Amino acid sequence: MRSRLLTLSRVRLELGRRTRTMSATSVPSMAEFLTKNPYSPPSWASHLRPIPSHTFSLAHLPTPIHRWNLPGLPNGTELWIKRDDFTGMELSGNKVRKLEFLLADAVDQQADTVITIGGIQSNHCRATTVASNYLNLNTHLILRTSKLLADEDPGLVGNLLVERLVGANVHLISKEEYSSIGSEALTNALKEKLEKEGKKPYVIPVGGSNSLGTWGYIEAAREIEEQLKSRNDGLKFDDIVVACGSGGTIAGISLGSWLGALKAKVHAFSVCDDPDYFHDFVQGLLDGLQAGVNSRDIINIHNAKGKGYAMNTSEELKFVREVASATSVILDPVYSGKAAYCLINEMKKDPKSWEGRKILFIHTGGLLGLYDKVDQMGSLMGNWNRMDVQESVPRKDGVGKMF
Repeated sequence: MRSRLLTLSRVRLELGRRTRTMSATSVPSMAEFLTKNPYSPPSWASHLRPIPSHTFSLAHLPTPIHRWNLPGLPNGTELWIKRDDFTGMELSGNKVRKLEFLLADAVDQQADTVITIGGIQSNHCRATTVASNYLNLNTHLILRTSKLLADEDPGLVGNLLVERLVGANVHLISKEEYSSIGSEALTNALKEKLEKEGKKPYVIPVGGSNSLGTWGYIEAAREIEEQLKSRNDGLKFDDIVVACGSGGTIAGISLGSWLGALKAKVHAFSVCDDPDYFHDFVQGLLDGLQAGVNSRDIINIHNAKGKGYAMNTSEELKFVREVASATSVILDPVYSGKAAYCLINEMKKDPKSWEGRKILFIHTGGLLGLYDKVDQMGSLMGNWNRMDVQESVPRKDGVGKMF
């Protein structure tokens, strides 16, 4: 494993070069893609325990922040967006930030296999497969699907296409089995099976959301701080808004905002379970870091589940299309699409509470999930017609002839 990683580190992949603040003094340094680096936390997080010893450079960071003129904003409200959908093509989204810490731990433990679990179109499972494959780690995915489809080939739509292209071992489980057995028992059962086969598996929980994975968005809070410091307009955010599907992202960004210089109020829009569940789950992550804070003091969680996880109303999908048409920002239907839809609805219900505020929306990626919604979205699309060409139009050659 060591020799393989050394070989990878010698490959000069400029795609992954990025600014990374790795010292307590927040001095930027350059880290090459796929390199393993010692980690030092922000000074304001140095009391947390345990502190990760290393991190892998996997994401393309820092991701940009720009104004987002979303339709329907209250008067005087400024909305900005942080493009964590730009963390890398196959690795795109928020999950890769957690994987930088989790996979460094897997390599430290001399694992040769990674096990993780999620829904049939899990962004986390796709990112885990790609990142693990970069590091020569085999991947086993437990994917939740309907009872009717659990015994069939899952196909090649969206995230599944990428996972299967790069060689993931896919294990299908029905939603009913997932619910009755639980994700932890399922991953442990697969771990025991692989250990009997002589493998050294490392288990990553749903969404990479454990206390170690939480460091990914503690580090993202530092990144946002540095981006604001580099501006000359004194921009400061009053609120940070982000979707919530497993809890690790909101735990990290809310703790980082609370402890660091951001001091923005964090709003999470949960796309599954309910706010009480996530407050309790996030509290467990915070306690696992010995943070000494109450989740209800540092984050406000809104219910954005709608019809259910990965299920959309026609209004939500219409909103995704309208946002893309108006702003060229493409939201995914499972996470950021629902979060932005519910944010606008909250603003419409109580515009006074949002007027004049500067808000940062974190786009957590998930574009590939749109491919699973093409049948539902077909009726929302237009803007096409058969080109009417008159026979009298004379031929004229251009560049790039196709015949």
